[in-house]
This record gives sequence, C-alpha cells and structure tokens, in this order.
Amino acid sequence: MKKALLAAALMTAGVVAHAQSSVTLYGRLDAGLEYMSGVPQGVGANGQATGSTNRFKAESGDWGTSLWGMKGVEDIGGGNKVLFQLEGSFNTMTGAGPGGGGLFNRWATVGMSNDAFGTLLLGRELFISNGVWDFDPFGQSNWSSASLVRGRNWPQSSNNISYQSPKVAGFDFYGQYALSNATSWNGNGTTPQGREAGAQVTYTSSLFQIRGLYDEIRNPANGSLYGPTAATPANAANIATGVFAASREYSALVNVFLGQFKIQGAYQAVRSAGATGVLPGQPTTLNHEWGGVTWQATPAAALIAAVYHVNGNNGAGNATIYTIGGSYNLSKRTLLDIQLATNRNSKTANFGLNADNAGTSTATDNPLQGHQQSGVYAGIQHSF
Repeated sequence: MKKALLAAALMTAGVVAHAQSSVTLYGRLDAGLEYMSGVPQGVGANGQATGSTNRFKAESGDWGTSLWGMKGVEDIGGGNKVLFQLEGSFNTMTGAGPGGGGLFNRWATVGMSNDAFGTLLLGRELFISNGVWDFDPFGQSNWSSASLVRGRNWPQSSNNISYQSPKVAGFDFYGQYALSNATSWNGNGTTPQGREAGAQVTYTSSLFQIRGLYDEIRNPANGSLYGPTAATPANAANIATGVFAASREYSALVNVFLGQFKIQGAYQAVRSAGATGVLPGQPTTLNHEWGGVTWQATPAAALIAAVYHVNGNNGAGNATIYTIGGSYNLSKRTLLDIQLATNRNSKTANFGLNADNAGTSTATDNPLQGHQQSGVYAGIQHSF
C-alpha cells in the first residue's frame, strides 16, 4: 500500500513539474485634457440640436482605451499550451466601467495553441475589423480610423470562435466566426447579437506589410446586412443605425517601412444589403480611405500626420479629417501624447471627430449638418 502511494505521489509530482503555468496581470491608464469646437447644444424638433458650442473636457481614452486584464498560459506538453485572457475597459477620469458587455467587455477567452498548428480561442474578443489597428497612423486613437465610419471597425464580438495560423513564408491567416445564438442562424431578434464573421490574410517582410480583410456584421433583429433605420436623418437617439451597425466590410491595407519613417494607407468598402425604409441622407454604402506617415525622430519621440476620408451614397455626403500629433516616451511604460485635428463636412454630412452614432442630438458630439469640427487633446498614458 505504501509503495502504491509513493508511486502515485511521484507520478503526480512529475505531472506538476511538466505542466508549467503562468498568470500575468496587465493594464493601461490613459487620461488627458481635450478641447473641441462644433459640439451640439440645445434641443429642437425630433430632439436634434439647435446650435453649436465649444467645450473643454477631462477625458479618458483619447490616445488609447484604458483597460485592465489578466492572461495566463499552461504548458501541457507535446508543444501544446492552454491559454486564457480576461480584459475590461474603464474610465480613468471617473473610475467607471467597464463599458457594455459585462465585467470583461473586451476579452474573455480560453483556448489552445501549438507553434506548428496555430491558436484556437473561444469566447468574447475584439471583432476582427479591429485588424485595421496595425495600419492606422494613430493606432485607432479616438480621432482616427473609426471616426468616419462611426465605430464600425472597432466593436467587440461575443460567442466567438477564432483561429490564428503560424507565419509561413511571411504569410499568416486569422479568422473569426461568432454565432448569433438565436434559433435563426443569422439572428431573429431573440438575442442581442446577430451572426458575425471575418477573415484576414497578412504578408510581412522587412520592407512592407500588406493585409486583406473581409468581415460582416448581421442585424440581430432580422439577420440582414443593414442595421435599424433611424427615424430621421438627424435622429435624437445615440444608437448605431444602418450601414454603420450591420454591413459587409472589405479592406486593403499597407505599411511601408523606410528607416525612421513608416508610411501607411488603407481603403475600405462598406456595403449593406436588404435595406428597407431608408430615408435620404442615410447611406447604404461607404467608401473610406486614409493615409499617413510616422516619423520616429528619436527612440523616444514620434511625429504623425494623417488624412482620413469617407464618402456615403444616398445624399449622406463626405467628410475629411486632417490631423497631426505625436508621442514622447518618458520610459518604456509611460508616454505623453498630443493630437490636433479638424474635420471638414460637405453640406449634407455631419461626421464628427469622435466615432459617434448618426444624428445631431446632444447625446452625440457630432457637428450640425454641413458644419466643421476641430479639436486638440494632450494626455499621459501608462502601461503596466
């Protein structure tokens, strides 16, 4: 009996020694001060603003979302590892959070990886459309690639199955498939999310990087590729509607590395289908492009300039953001940041610097139709 117990103990010790694991706590705090012109004020017909004003604001998340999380890995042998990640966002200025989606509103995943076969995860993740981050001169800061598509390319996704391949000859593949969890495959109004899916292929070399990305978001109410229709072009409610809420998105993105300079460019075609009840001024298609350059002047200091442009059909008009900024690293974990931007709308457009939903109510920061908006912010960001 004693020999059997000793043998079992030795076997257990061997398993514990073999299955090594680690857990890491991490986070990021971003805070600063912001000035913006063209902010709506007053309440008129249909809840839309009657005028514009300027505003100073203490802000969290202008340069990057404030977040905290933990991730872990367990080596189970044979080149296989079990992974998990939990991550939630919060507001540094108020301590409030997380945003929509629960405690871990950005990431809640568990899965397995193998160096030879790739990584498979299950759970909640940033949706694959966030793959533009690597090709955005301002790295999806508050005034950048999400602004003119009203947040269409930075949502999260629940019920997700994702796969990341190893890199082979410079190429790698990443894909996501998110179930609606409704009795109708694409969604029928019984669950808060319609079916979502996407895939991207990336090629990376020392001189350049290119990525092709496709994704689709289905309307949870009926499974279509067009979101709920606003009551009016200047709807009062700050909710995602139309092509900005549900659609297909085709993206072609490029980075070029030239010593201290990085040149970046992108084109996105956002297309809907099955739209009904669409009023003039509500787009069903968008063409979105941007370009910019980053100059790494010193190991600590970077200067950035970029232009973002969108054009919508059905009388939605067009808008262009011109922006410059930069960052200075005080250390490996702490940086100072600044960004100056101005947005120029055509006479029928009311896009803003922030990625707000359509409308001109005071629930948004959108300028009045045909008006311009400018702003500047400066802040500090610390990662741990």
